Amino acid sequence: MNVAIKPELLEELLKSCKTPDELFGPQGLMQRLKGALMERMLDAEMTEHLGYEAYEGKGRGAGNSRNGYTTKTVETESGKVDIRVPRDRAGTFEPQVVPKHRRRLEGFDDKVLALYARGMSVRDIQMHLRELYATDVSPDLISRVTEAVIDEAKVWQSRPLESLYPIIYLDALFVSIRDGATVQKKAVYVALGVTMDGKRNVLGIWFEQTEGAKFWLSVLTDLRNRGVEDVFFVCCDGLSGFPQAIEAAFPKAIVQTCIVHMIRSSLRYVTLTDRKPVVNALKPIYTADTEEASSAALAEFEARWGARYPTIARLWRSRWAEVVPFLAFPKEVRKILYTTNIIESLNSQLRKVLKPKGHFPNDEAVFKILFLAIHNAQLRWKASPYWKKALAHFAIMFEDRFPA
Repeated sequence: MNVAIKPELLEELLKSCKTPDELFGPQGLMQRLKGALMERMLDAEMTEHLGYEAYEGKGRGAGNSRNGYTTKTVETESGKVDIRVPRDRAGTFEPQVVPKHRRRLEGFDDKVLALYARGMSVRDIQMHLRELYATDVSPDLISRVTEAVIDEAKVWQSRPLESLYPIIYLDALFVSIRDGATVQKKAVYVALGVTMDGKRNVLGIWFEQTEGAKFWLSVLTDLRNRGVEDVFFVCCDGLSGFPQAIEAAFPKAIVQTCIVHMIRSSLRYVTLTDRKPVVNALKPIYTADTEEASSAALAEFEARWGARYPTIARLWRSRWAEVVPFLAFPKEVRKILYTTNIIESLNSQLRKVLKPKGHFPNDEAVFKILFLAIHNAQLRWKASPYWKKALAHFAIMFEDRFPA
């Protein structure tokens, strides 16, 4: 509800303000008004609590009464505010506007967490709040705010999942974590699921010394234990042993190797001058209309480049069963299946928040910032414009497993 403020009142208030700082500064009119409003609301709460106004006669002998004030400084989004909080003699008053022992008002913690989720260090957040809000916040306070999310993150990591995900994307990124006196790279496994209505959800993050199919099996087993019963497609890189790990956890799932990973793996063997023509020669393989046409394109590639780079054709043939499943779908649907770009885009955002930190003291510190960054990223995610078309094909292809 919009409440009109009388122009006369505004003019009276602004008479004492000659500069922007006198209006919006740390001790400016806006901060003083905010404090005055809080105090007025606290006094109203005390009146409601006691049942009578200050100095009202019926308060005599009522069993409880006002007992002065205590001073308190609270953090707000626009800086510190000094207020007086009323007390009662019985000590039973529980204010709601500024609860007991609360030094930060609603919104302050969210602001700190949002800055932390963007990769800012504790010192950077401290400077940011000081410059923009004239709020001098101790590093310990910022650390306590960010540490408070750990319990929430652990609940998120073990939450029940949906029984069916049409697509799950799997990928890993590497983070520098201190281990005793040394700093080592550790693999952070990320699973991202697409629900039946096309929404993307990060299903969890896991830590291991290296990326490997054996540990991926434990990740997939964790997903099963949390309620996932079926998956139509699992999109992943070409890690050796990956298909077997997926089959052990989800026997009916179709494994789709990421074409982007296949191209990257192929280019490991190619000289810099040959990279562009090799990429162009590989393109007909994954843009073919049918599997037969794709196979013919691979044969043409081998005839042209096989003598110079024999390992490339062998690589594609060794993973052929996991390369071609997406070719059974229209081109619009293929864009959803043949690449792990969706999860790689997420990983790119995660790397941005990890990079300023350098290395981390332990797994929990990484888990905390990744949880916040994932939550921040998910707010901007939208379903693919091709999702309904893909779902229509899934309904035919997986008719016996498609929910009614």
